[in-house]
Amino acid sequence: MQTAFAKLDPVVDISDELGKRPESSPDYLREKLALQDLALQMAEHPEQVLPRLVELAKLSCGADSAGISLFEAEGDVFRWHHLSGVLSTFSGATTPRRFSPCGVCLDRHLPVLMKNPEAVYDWIADARIVVPEVLLVPLYIGSQEPLGTLWIVSREGQHFDSGHARVISEFASFAGLALKMIGTEEKLKRALDDQQTLTKEMSHRVKNVFAVADGMIRVSAKNADSPQKMAEDLSARMHALAIAHSLVRRSFADVQAGTTDLSALVLAILSPHALETNLDIQGPLVPVAEHATNGLALIFHELATNSAKYGALSRHGTVKVTWQAEGEHLTIRWEEAGGPAIAAPPSKKGFGSALVERTTLSQFGGTIHCDWKPSGLHVIMCVALGKLQR
Repeated sequence: MQTAFAKLDPVVDISDELGKRPESSPDYLREKLALQDLALQMAEHPEQVLPRLVELAKLSCGADSAGISLFEAEGDVFRWHHLSGVLSTFSGATTPRRFSPCGVCLDRHLPVLMKNPEAVYDWIADARIVVPEVLLVPLYIGSQEPLGTLWIVSREGQHFDSGHARVISEFASFAGLALKMIGTEEKLKRALDDQQTLTKEMSHRVKNVFAVADGMIRVSAKNADSPQKMAEDLSARMHALAIAHSLVRRSFADVQAGTTDLSALVLAILSPHALETNLDIQGPLVPVAEHATNGLALIFHELATNSAKYGALSRHGTVKVTWQAEGEHLTIRWEEAGGPAIAAPPSKKGFGSALVERTTLSQFGGTIHCDWKPSGLHVIMCVALGKLQR
């Protein structure tokens, strides 16, 4: 694989001179005060740590410009951040990973010193940038592989030495720590925001459960022949509702309430009444939000219960459920076969049938048609797709 420093002009790459030049007298007090300054910034104004760090690196080494370049895998480029000095107008600019001084530094994992790199890298020359000398050190952010560089540029040649390399290497270590802490803080803030969103959603869902349960109790009480019958019917409907809620999945990538998909919902509701060999469930992926899941669960529960008592599922017949989107509506078909022959439609509408019709109309703005064929019940429901996302 070609590296960023392949065939680099030795006149441009003068990294060997770092160890040959006389080292400038170190100012340890100044370095200590600079690190204390950075620590204070980290504690009180973390968003200002990196700009301040770049500024201090420039001042400590008598440089003309300084900046941080972070590698972006998408695009295979470095992006310049927090530039200070005469090159500050280039903040946000990108440079190629495989053809740049920063790339050389990352390939070597060592400080790199270059003289007039514009002689080799045409993108520097095209920007009309003159770089007498640039010193770069690798920037590590919690990993063994450097993810960027800290660099300083001098206004004249023969300026940087090993002492400057030591100083900005220390600054680079602090920069890596700062970047890691800032990233951790951002993750924590997102987690707290997500937790708050989840808490609000769960409160909303609990209120919905109580509202639905209250409605089922009131309606079941009006239509029950006996307390025992009411308890049996209500328990079954509550079980269907519980299944629906267990299917709802929450994704923090989506600010909407949790969702499931229609096929999972239908299979979960029908499974207690039949083997998979008795079921044929087909249709495209249709996301269903929490509130819509409750309504559909009750509808399919009533249809499945009716089939298990009187229809195809009472005789090990088959139930086929299919659906297809048509414009802004979804058409759902329920077809039974292999059950007792049907001589005529029921003489009166039961509570379950009324519940299915009312839910289809009021919650989904849809229509429902039941065809009591001799071979089995056929139901066609048409609901608004938009209602399924609420």
